[in-house]
Amino acid sequence: MRTLIRSLKIAWIFAYYRLDTFFNQPVLPWYVRALCWLMPWRYLIPARHSQARRLRLALEALGPVFIKFGQMLSTRRDLLPDDLAVELARLQDRVPPFAGEKARQIVERELKHPLSEIFAHFEPDPMASASVAQVHAATLMDGRAVVVKVIRPGIGRVIRQDVSLLYVLARMVQRLWVEGRRLRPVEVVAEYEQTIFDELDLRKEAANGSQLRRNFDGSRILYVPEIFWDYTRQNVLVMERIQGIPVADVAQLHAQGTDMKRLAERGVEIFFTQVFRDSFFHADMHPGNIFVSRDNPSDPQYIAVDFGIIGSLNAEDQSYLARNILAFFKRDYRQVAQLHIDSGWVPRDTNVHAFETAIRSVCEPIFEKPLKDISFGMVLLGLFQTARRFNMEVQPQLVLLQKTLLNIEGLGRQLYPDLDLWQTAKPFLENWMQERMGVKAVYRNVKEQAPEWLEKLPHLPQMVYDSLEQMKLHSATDAQSQRALAKEVAAERRRTRRLGLAGATLLASAAVVSNPAWLQSAADLPVAAMAAGVLGWVLLWRA
Repeated sequence: MRTLIRSLKIAWIFAYYRLDTFFNQPVLPWYVRALCWLMPWRYLIPARHSQARRLRLALEALGPVFIKFGQMLSTRRDLLPDDLAVELARLQDRVPPFAGEKARQIVERELKHPLSEIFAHFEPDPMASASVAQVHAATLMDGRAVVVKVIRPGIGRVIRQDVSLLYVLARMVQRLWVEGRRLRPVEVVAEYEQTIFDELDLRKEAANGSQLRRNFDGSRILYVPEIFWDYTRQNVLVMERIQGIPVADVAQLHAQGTDMKRLAERGVEIFFTQVFRDSFFHADMHPGNIFVSRDNPSDPQYIAVDFGIIGSLNAEDQSYLARNILAFFKRDYRQVAQLHIDSGWVPRDTNVHAFETAIRSVCEPIFEKPLKDISFGMVLLGLFQTARRFNMEVQPQLVLLQKTLLNIEGLGRQLYPDLDLWQTAKPFLENWMQERMGVKAVYRNVKEQAPEWLEKLPHLPQMVYDSLEQMKLHSATDAQSQRALAKEVAAERRRTRRLGLAGATLLASAAVVSNPAWLQSAADLPVAAMAAGVLGWVLLWRA
């Protein structure tokens, strides 16, 4: 019944916001377009806004799960037109808070103690409320100020219900629209499903926060609040409360005399440190999750919160990405194309020359601008969109990275419009490549692996002997396999000959028996024909 009611609500919102206009595409089957033309609301409800805005308003009307899905889609500029991506990026999580008493009950149930035994004070009115959870201020018994994040009651059921409907819509798009197969909507929904269900387990967010805090322990550029594991469960997370200025509050940052140039450059430094040094980056760095410390404005420090979405690159992706970026800014498009092929991001049989030409046609116009005006994020986007034409598979880790880079770049230029992101990033990338591939890197690898080699050295003779024995065993096994295969082939040949003989004998018998002259009585059946029939069946059985 709930699913039926929810489906009816979706249908009403679909009609009210005239989302049928998205289906007026000539690439759709004629019967889909005809059905849209026959819908009565088409002639009763005018389309008051642009398609992109109507889609955003519809998603906001559908509630938290669809809002978060739209937010995720806004980062997939490799799939969406620019106008849709920009409009969806404006989606806001405007969700009314649930009752403080309910939050109290959830915390007590999860921690198995009355609230008065855990906190000296717990604020019943939430500090912030979002689609999946809300946050309350509290004070521990030892006087430390904390925030308590509590999962919204019943949200798991709502998410499962809405995600199942999203799958239905995705399959319809994939089945009815020619472009649907390329956009792979079912995979997009599956990616979203994994992300949003991960957010329902606050222990995962806490683990991400702890790792990020270790990575930047003692850092002057980024502070990560402490996680209190004794009070953290699946539905409750307790974390150190921070005091900072929201990074989007530029007026207040100026008022306290913050060095805006250094602040913007440090945002870039944090991003590249997370990606290339740690391979563990905060992938949800929108302004609501970033603060600036009030201490020492001339040497500003960022504070990060909300670690539900984390990205990671393996060593190969790190290397290929760094070399891609450096090659791009050197305008070495052949290397960019070759790196995409070598990394496996595009198929091995891709025509390198054609790929290089396509990349050049996209990238050359970018260099008509000064370097400080070039959008790093849009460079990656252009490369990925070009690569899609050459059957580049969607790389989830690169999509997260591109989204984060766009956030960091937009934030940096909001803080300091003259930020030259390339000049900030280039020394970092060149130093990283030198450390990874230079003489120091070789020495470090040898030094790190030396203890393992020394440990194995006494066992080297036995290892060599075992390897030789294994090779002999494989050789013997291969010889046995070849002999067995030869026997099997010979047996198959004999079987084929028997089948042929049996078939010929049965045909001869059938030809004799089916002759009308011999069917006057059973006694007239030639003995030879009966014998041939019996022989044929025996041969067939033996075969």
